[in-house]
Amino acid sequence: MEVLIQPDVDRAALLVARIIAAEIRASPKTVLGLATGATMERVYRQLVRMHREEKLDFSRCTTFNLDEYVGLAHDDPNSYHAYMRLHLFSQVNLNPSRTHLPDGAARDHLEEGWRYEKLIREAGGIDLQLLGIGQTGHIGFNEPLSALRSRTREKALTPTTIKQNAANFGGEDKVPRRAITMGVGTIMDSRRCVLLATGAGKADIIAKAVEGPITSMITASALQWHPRCTVVVDEEAAAKLQGQDYYRWIFANEPEWEAYR
Repeated sequence: MEVLIQPDVDRAALLVARIIAAEIRASPKTVLGLATGATMERVYRQLVRMHREEKLDFSRCTTFNLDEYVGLAHDDPNSYHAYMRLHLFSQVNLNPSRTHLPDGAARDHLEEGWRYEKLIREAGGIDLQLLGIGQTGHIGFNEPLSALRSRTREKALTPTTIKQNAANFGGEDKVPRRAITMGVGTIMDSRRCVLLATGAGKADIIAKAVEGPITSMITASALQWHPRCTVVVDEEAAAKLQGQDYYRWIFANEPEWEAYR
């Protein structure tokens, strides 16, 4: 795992977008795993800008999103289908037939999980998985005590997660209680993971996920096992990391990051 500390939220999002863009340019058929949430909106704005101003070509890419709320139709404005259309899909030249999200309206959620896993396998696996981290330390909707070898499945949301998402739905009582999510094992199968976290509110959980023990109580901690995981944080989210000096040295000195400095 590498931790890269950036001066502010905009620089952190830009770095993540540049990492994704470099992957696409090196391999136009890149299979991307995508995430949602307010933190990711800045990343998608940068990717849209790169598409328009730098001719970043998404036409041969395939995408798989991490999750979707159970019970929401694709056209529901609070669905992640709608989020992705708004922030990325409608603004770049992705082929709609190559964009995939779990179907929250599926009648059989177990079968939907198997279907999604099969689609990922048929695409050759995920090359780069973009991740955020929730207040409970979850990646995707893999809430505490999710099995670290879990696959795509239905998962109950914690009260903390429901509260965190309440503003998007107009109140906690309107937030769906369950979601279909890639499993921790599904995420760990990705060839590369890039996790973005910003803001003081993420400082505690980032310190636990990055420098604490690997535990199913904080599913993001499983990324410590991943052979190629990059964690990008701004100064506020990095505030409680013990290895800050080393992480800054890595970004300032390692040849891999020279083009990004």
